[in-house]
This record gives sequence, C-alpha cells and structure tokens, in this order.
Amino acid sequence: MTEQHIPTDVTADQIDASGQEQLAPPSAGLAALDRLVGSWTVTGGAEGTVTYEWMTGGYFLLQRVELQQFGQPVTGLEVIGNLHPFGEPVGEDVVSRFYDSMGNTLDYVYELTGDTLMIWGGAKGSPAYFEGRFSDGDSTMAGEWVYPGGGGYASTMTRL
Repeated sequence: MTEQHIPTDVTADQIDASGQEQLAPPSAGLAALDRLVGSWTVTGGAEGTVTYEWMTGGYFLLQRVELQQFGQPVTGLEVIGNLHPFGEPVGEDVVSRFYDSMGNTLDYVYELTGDTLMIWGGAKGSPAYFEGRFSDGDSTMAGEWVYPGGGGYASTMTRL
C-alpha cells in the first residue's frame, strides 16, 4: 500500500472518499473577469489588439497583447489569478504578472465592481491605476490610465 501525502494547506473537508484533494472553485473576483474573454481592439494611448482567454481549469485568465504605445511595439502575455503559493492558502486579491518582449515584468491587482474595472499598478490602492467601465452590453470598455505626476492616457477597448 502506498502512503498518501496530504499538503499542509489542505483541510480534512477538502479530501474526498478516495483521498483526493477537492479543489475550491476559482474565486468570485476572478470569475467576474469572464466579461473580458474574447478579442478587443484597443485605441487611445496604446493602439492594437488584446485577447483574453481562460487557461484550462479556469484558475487563470491569460491576456495576449499586440500594441503600439509611445511609438514602440508592445508584445506580451499577462497571467491573471489568485496567488496560491506552495503550502499557503489562496490569496484574496486577483493579481497578475505581465511579461513583455523587452524583458519587463509588471505586477497588477484587478478588481471588478459592477461595471467598473480597477487595475492597480503594483499593490491595490496604488497611485498608478486604470479605471474603466463596461458599456454597450459589454462590447466596450472605456477608461483611463492614471500615473502619479501625470503621463496617463485614455484607453478604449472594443470587442471584435
């Protein structure tokens, strides 16, 4: 008989009769971002297309970016979800890391309340953020990036 190993962050009520871990569903905050799934044309301070899709399992939303911003191409991938480090509980905030073709990594926190999407640069409550609103039956997301000291820009996404 093989000995079973149960991770320390799993409680007895998360184990089924066969001894398998029962995963909690993705968080409500993450599931709310389903409104982003699909391809969008971006206009404003950055121009191009972005596509959102769920990773198998539904625990991570992937954003693929093909933009021109400040005269430079921006190609990248963003992974959005709740942190769940080994041996620890799932984090409450919906966070992301963006990776671009120039070697940059940028961290964000997402929060969707009603039709308003907030994306903070770095930590939640940061002075660098995007605030936008869904409209037209979720076919448009219009808002603005705000940066401390200026330099922000308007941005509109229109569903393809």
